[in-house]
Amino acid sequence: MSVFLNKDSRVIFQGFTGQHATFHAEEAMKIGTRVVGGVTPGKGGTQHLGLPVFDTVEEAVQATGADVSGIFAPPPFAADAIMEAVDAGIKTIVVIADGIPVQDMVRVERYRLDTNSMIIGPNTPGIITPGVGKVGIMPSHIYSPGRVGIVSRSGTLNYEAVAQMSELGLGQSSSIGIGGDPINGTDFVTVLKAFEDDPDTDVVLMIGEIGGPQEVDAARWAKNNMRKPLVCYVAGLSAPAGRRMGHAGAIISSESDTATAKIDTMEALGMFVVRNPADIGATVLKAVRSRD
Repeated sequence: MSVFLNKDSRVIFQGFTGQHATFHAEEAMKIGTRVVGGVTPGKGGTQHLGLPVFDTVEEAVQATGADVSGIFAPPPFAADAIMEAVDAGIKTIVVIADGIPVQDMVRVERYRLDTNSMIIGPNTPGIITPGVGKVGIMPSHIYSPGRVGIVSRSGTLNYEAVAQMSELGLGQSSSIGIGGDPINGTDFVTVLKAFEDDPDTDVVLMIGEIGGPQEVDAARWAKNNMRKPLVCYVAGLSAPAGRRMGHAGAIISSESDTATAKIDTMEALGMFVVRNPADIGATVLKAVRSRD
Protein backbone atom coordinates (compact mmCIF):
# COMPACT_ATOMS: atom_id res chain seq x y z
CA MET A 1 0.00 0.00 0.00
CA SER A 2 1.08 3.61 -0.52
CA VAL A 3 -0.43 7.05 0.00
CA PHE A 4 -2.37 8.57 -2.93
CA LEU A 5 -0.25 6.83 -5.60
CA ASN A 6 0.23 3.07 -5.91
CA LYS A 7 1.19 0.43 -8.45
CA ASP A 8 -2.36 0.30 -9.78
CA SER A 9 -2.69 4.06 -10.31
CA ARG A 10 -3.21 5.13 -13.93
CA VAL A 11 -1.65 8.53 -14.52
CA ILE A 12 -2.28 11.18 -17.15
CA PHE A 13 -0.68 14.58 -17.60
CA GLN A 14 -2.68 17.68 -18.51
CA GLY A 15 -0.69 19.93 -20.80
CA PHE A 16 1.01 16.69 -21.85
CA THR A 17 2.79 17.90 -24.98
CA GLY A 18 4.27 21.01 -23.36
CA GLN A 19 7.97 21.18 -22.54
CA HIS A 20 7.69 20.80 -18.77
CA ALA A 21 5.03 18.10 -18.78
CA THR A 22 7.00 16.16 -21.39
CA PHE A 23 10.17 16.22 -19.31
CA HIS A 24 8.50 15.22 -16.06
CA ALA A 25 6.32 12.57 -17.69
CA GLU A 26 9.47 10.98 -19.11
CA GLU A 27 11.13 11.09 -15.68
CA ALA A 28 8.06 9.53 -14.10
CA MET A 29 7.98 6.74 -16.66
CA LYS A 30 11.67 5.98 -16.08
CA ILE A 31 10.97 5.00 -12.47
CA GLY A 32 7.98 2.85 -13.33
CA THR A 33 5.03 5.24 -13.01
CA ARG A 34 2.06 3.85 -14.90
CA VAL A 35 1.53 6.79 -17.28
CA VAL A 36 -1.31 5.96 -19.68
CA GLY A 37 -1.60 9.13 -21.76
CA GLY A 38 -2.19 12.84 -21.60
CA VAL A 39 -4.38 15.77 -22.53
CA THR A 40 -3.62 18.69 -24.83
CA PRO A 41 -6.69 20.39 -26.38
CA GLY A 42 -6.48 20.38 -30.17
CA LYS A 43 -4.00 17.49 -30.31
CA GLY A 44 -6.39 14.65 -29.61
CA GLY A 45 -5.79 11.54 -31.69
CA THR A 46 -2.03 12.03 -31.86
CA GLN A 47 0.76 10.23 -30.01
CA HIS A 48 3.32 11.69 -27.62
CA LEU A 49 6.07 9.72 -25.87
CA GLY A 50 4.45 6.67 -27.43
CA LEU A 51 1.19 7.35 -25.59
CA PRO A 52 -2.21 8.63 -26.74
CA VAL A 53 -3.10 12.31 -26.54
CA PHE A 54 -6.70 13.37 -25.88
CA ASP A 55 -8.56 16.65 -26.26
CA THR A 56 -10.33 16.36 -22.91
CA VAL A 57 -9.78 14.68 -19.56
CA GLU A 58 -13.14 12.93 -19.88
CA GLU A 59 -11.99 11.27 -23.12
CA ALA A 60 -8.72 10.25 -21.47
CA VAL A 61 -10.51 8.70 -18.49
CA GLN A 62 -12.96 6.80 -20.69
CA ALA A 63 -10.16 5.42 -22.88
CA THR A 64 -7.49 4.67 -20.25
CA GLY A 65 -9.21 4.39 -16.86
CA ALA A 66 -6.96 7.16 -15.51
CA ASP A 67 -7.48 8.06 -11.85
CA VAL A 68 -4.48 10.37 -11.22
CA SER A 69 -3.61 13.55 -13.11
CA GLY A 70 -0.57 15.81 -13.06
CA ILE A 71 -1.55 19.32 -14.13
CA PHE A 72 1.11 21.38 -15.87
CA ALA A 73 -1.20 24.15 -17.12
CA PRO A 74 0.02 27.75 -16.59
CA PRO A 75 -1.47 29.57 -13.57
CA PRO A 76 -4.15 31.55 -15.50
CA PHE A 77 -5.58 28.30 -16.91
CA ALA A 78 -4.92 25.92 -14.02
CA ALA A 79 -8.29 26.35 -12.28
CA ASP A 80 -10.18 25.30 -15.41
CA ALA A 81 -7.85 22.32 -15.80
CA ILE A 82 -8.46 21.27 -12.19
CA MET A 83 -12.24 21.54 -12.53
CA GLU A 84 -12.13 19.55 -15.76
CA ALA A 85 -10.28 16.77 -13.91
CA VAL A 86 -12.84 16.89 -11.10
CA ASP A 87 -15.68 16.62 -13.62
CA ALA A 88 -14.03 13.57 -15.18
CA GLY A 89 -13.82 11.79 -11.82
CA ILE A 90 -10.04 11.93 -11.32
CA LYS A 91 -9.33 10.90 -7.72
CA THR A 92 -5.90 12.47 -7.18
CA ILE A 93 -5.11 15.78 -8.89
CA VAL A 94 -1.55 17.10 -8.56
CA VAL A 95 -1.21 20.81 -9.37
CA ILE A 96 2.34 21.98 -9.99
CA ALA A 97 1.73 25.63 -10.91
CA ASP A 98 2.38 28.36 -8.35
CA GLY A 99 0.80 31.79 -8.47
CA ILE A 100 -2.72 30.60 -9.28
CA PRO A 101 -5.00 33.53 -8.32
CA VAL A 102 -6.46 33.03 -4.84
CA GLN A 103 -9.99 33.69 -6.05
CA ASP A 104 -9.52 30.91 -8.64
CA MET A 105 -8.57 28.42 -5.92
CA VAL A 106 -11.53 29.52 -3.79
CA ARG A 107 -13.74 28.74 -6.78
CA VAL A 108 -12.02 25.36 -7.26
CA GLU A 109 -12.44 24.42 -3.59
CA ARG A 110 -16.16 25.14 -3.76
CA TYR A 111 -16.44 23.27 -7.03
CA ARG A 112 -14.91 20.07 -5.74
CA LEU A 113 -17.08 19.86 -2.61
CA ASP A 114 -19.10 16.64 -2.41
CA THR A 115 -16.77 14.92 -4.90
CA ASN A 116 -14.16 12.21 -4.34
CA SER A 117 -11.37 14.28 -5.89
CA MET A 118 -8.31 15.18 -3.83
CA ILE A 119 -6.19 18.14 -4.94
CA ILE A 120 -2.48 18.10 -4.07
CA GLY A 121 -1.14 21.64 -4.36
CA PRO A 122 -1.02 24.08 -6.02
CA ASN A 123 2.62 25.10 -5.85
CA THR A 124 3.65 21.55 -4.99
CA PRO A 125 6.67 19.46 -6.00
CA GLY A 126 4.16 16.60 -6.21
CA ILE A 127 3.89 13.14 -4.71
CA ILE A 128 6.23 10.17 -4.87
CA THR A 129 6.14 6.60 -3.64
CA PRO A 130 9.72 5.29 -4.04
CA GLY A 131 9.86 2.09 -6.04
CA VAL A 132 6.36 2.69 -7.42
CA GLY A 133 6.18 6.06 -9.16
CA LYS A 134 5.76 9.80 -8.93
CA VAL A 135 3.66 12.65 -10.24
CA GLY A 136 5.56 15.89 -9.89
CA ILE A 137 8.90 17.60 -10.29
CA MET A 138 10.92 16.19 -7.40
CA PRO A 139 14.28 14.52 -8.19
CA SER A 140 13.30 10.87 -7.86
CA HIS A 141 16.87 9.58 -7.53
CA ILE A 142 17.25 10.96 -4.00
CA TYR A 143 14.32 8.92 -2.66
CA SER A 144 14.48 5.27 -1.64
CA PRO A 145 11.86 2.80 -0.41
CA GLY A 146 11.39 2.82 3.34
CA ARG A 147 8.91 3.36 6.14
CA VAL A 148 9.02 7.10 6.84
CA GLY A 149 6.19 9.21 5.46
CA ILE A 150 6.86 12.86 4.62
CA VAL A 151 4.41 15.73 4.26
CA SER A 152 5.80 19.18 3.56
CA ARG A 153 4.87 22.70 2.52
CA SER A 154 8.37 23.18 1.08
CA GLY A 155 9.89 21.20 -1.76
CA THR A 156 13.46 22.29 -1.01
CA LEU A 157 13.26 21.33 2.67
CA ASN A 158 11.68 18.04 1.65
CA TYR A 159 14.74 17.27 -0.47
CA GLU A 160 17.10 18.29 2.34
CA ALA A 161 15.29 16.02 4.78
CA VAL A 162 15.45 13.10 2.36
CA ALA A 163 19.18 13.65 1.83
CA GLN A 164 19.79 13.55 5.59
CA MET A 165 17.61 10.46 6.00
CA SER A 166 19.45 8.69 3.19
CA GLU A 167 22.78 9.23 4.94
CA LEU A 168 21.30 7.44 7.95
CA GLY A 169 19.88 4.57 5.92
CA LEU A 170 16.26 5.70 6.20
CA GLY A 171 13.89 5.44 3.22
CA GLN A 172 10.45 6.81 2.54
CA SER A 173 7.04 5.17 2.20
CA SER A 174 5.57 8.18 0.39
CA SER A 175 6.32 11.89 0.21
CA ILE A 176 3.63 14.51 -0.37
CA GLY A 177 4.11 18.22 -0.94
CA ILE A 178 0.90 20.02 0.01
CA GLY A 179 2.11 23.24 -1.60
CA GLY A 180 3.02 26.69 -0.37
CA ASP A 181 0.19 28.82 -1.73
CA PRO A 182 -2.34 30.46 0.64
CA ILE A 183 -5.10 28.01 -0.33
CA ASN A 184 -4.13 24.33 -0.51
CA GLY A 185 -6.29 21.61 -1.89
CA THR A 186 -5.01 19.22 0.78
CA ASP A 187 -3.91 20.08 4.31
CA PHE A 188 -1.58 18.44 6.80
CA VAL A 189 -4.32 16.67 8.72
CA THR A 190 -5.66 14.95 5.60
CA VAL A 191 -2.20 13.55 4.83
CA LEU A 192 -1.50 12.57 8.43
CA LYS A 193 -4.75 10.57 8.46
CA ALA A 194 -3.60 8.73 5.34
CA PHE A 195 -0.19 7.95 6.85
CA GLU A 196 -1.77 6.79 10.11
CA ASP A 197 -3.86 4.30 8.12
CA ASP A 198 -0.95 3.18 5.92
CA PRO A 199 0.56 -0.14 7.13
CA ASP A 200 3.80 0.65 5.27
CA THR A 201 4.46 3.84 7.26
CA ASP A 202 5.99 3.68 10.77
CA VAL A 203 6.97 7.32 11.39
CA VAL A 204 5.84 10.61 9.85
CA LEU A 205 7.86 13.78 9.24
CA MET A 206 5.89 17.03 8.91
CA ILE A 207 7.73 20.05 7.51
CA GLY A 208 5.90 23.34 7.98
CA GLU A 209 6.51 27.06 7.67
CA ILE A 210 5.52 30.30 9.31
CA GLY A 211 2.05 31.57 8.54
CA GLY A 212 -1.35 30.17 9.39
CA PRO A 213 -2.42 27.58 11.98
CA GLN A 214 -2.07 24.41 9.84
CA GLU A 215 0.93 22.91 11.57
CA VAL A 216 -0.38 23.37 15.10
CA ASP A 217 -3.84 22.12 14.12
CA ALA A 218 -2.18 19.02 12.66
CA ALA A 219 -0.06 18.44 15.77
CA ARG A 220 -3.15 18.71 17.97
CA TRP A 221 -4.95 16.22 15.75
CA ALA A 222 -1.96 13.88 15.93
CA LYS A 223 -1.85 14.10 19.72
CA ASN A 224 -5.40 12.74 19.90
CA ASN A 225 -5.49 10.43 16.89
CA MET A 226 -2.04 9.14 15.86
CA ARG A 227 -0.28 6.13 17.30
CA LYS A 228 2.74 6.65 15.06
CA PRO A 229 5.51 9.10 16.06
CA LEU A 230 5.29 12.54 14.41
CA VAL A 231 8.46 14.54 13.80
CA CYS A 232 7.84 18.29 13.31
CA TYR A 233 9.98 21.03 11.80
CA VAL A 234 8.83 24.59 11.12
CA ALA A 235 10.96 26.82 8.88
CA GLY A 236 11.29 30.54 9.50
CA LEU A 237 12.68 31.01 13.01
CA SER A 238 14.32 34.28 11.95
CA ALA A 239 11.47 35.58 9.76
CA PRO A 240 10.34 39.12 10.70
CA ALA A 241 6.64 39.64 11.43
CA GLY A 242 4.49 41.14 8.68
CA ARG A 243 6.85 40.27 5.81
CA ARG A 244 6.14 37.61 3.22
CA MET A 245 8.90 35.03 3.10
CA GLY A 246 9.27 32.58 0.23
CA HIS A 247 5.92 30.92 -0.39
CA ALA A 248 2.86 33.08 -0.83
CA GLY A 249 1.33 31.43 2.22
CA ALA A 250 4.36 32.06 4.43
CA ILE A 251 3.50 35.33 6.15
CA ILE A 252 3.20 35.96 9.87
CA SER A 253 -0.12 37.60 10.72
CA SER A 254 -0.09 37.04 14.49
CA GLU A 255 2.23 35.87 17.25
CA SER A 256 0.85 32.34 16.99
CA ASP A 257 1.97 32.19 13.34
CA THR A 258 5.68 32.47 14.16
CA ALA A 259 7.94 29.43 13.89
CA THR A 260 8.89 29.70 17.55
CA ALA A 261 5.28 29.73 18.72
CA LYS A 262 4.41 26.74 16.55
CA ILE A 263 7.44 24.75 17.67
CA ASP A 264 6.81 25.51 21.35
CA THR A 265 3.21 24.32 21.02
CA MET A 266 4.23 21.15 19.20
CA GLU A 267 6.82 20.40 21.87
CA ALA A 268 4.21 20.86 24.58
CA LEU A 269 2.01 18.38 22.73
CA GLY A 270 4.76 15.77 22.94
CA MET A 271 5.86 15.71 19.32
CA PHE A 272 9.46 15.02 18.21
CA VAL A 273 10.49 18.62 17.49
CA VAL A 274 13.35 19.79 15.27
CA ARG A 275 14.67 23.31 15.91
CA ASN A 276 17.66 23.19 13.56
CA PRO A 277 17.13 21.92 9.98
CA ALA A 278 20.48 20.14 10.15
CA ASP A 279 18.97 17.84 12.79
CA ILE A 280 15.96 16.61 10.80
CA GLY A 281 17.49 13.26 9.83
CA ALA A 282 18.82 12.53 13.31
CA THR A 283 15.45 13.34 14.89
CA VAL A 284 13.62 11.07 12.45
CA LEU A 285 16.06 8.28 13.37
CA LYS A 286 15.35 8.92 17.07
CA ALA A 287 11.61 8.63 16.37
CA VAL A 288 12.14 5.37 14.44
CA ARG A 289 14.14 3.91 17.30
CA SER A 290 11.43 4.93 19.78
CA ARG A 291 9.19 2.32 18.19
CA ASP A 292 11.69 -0.51 18.73
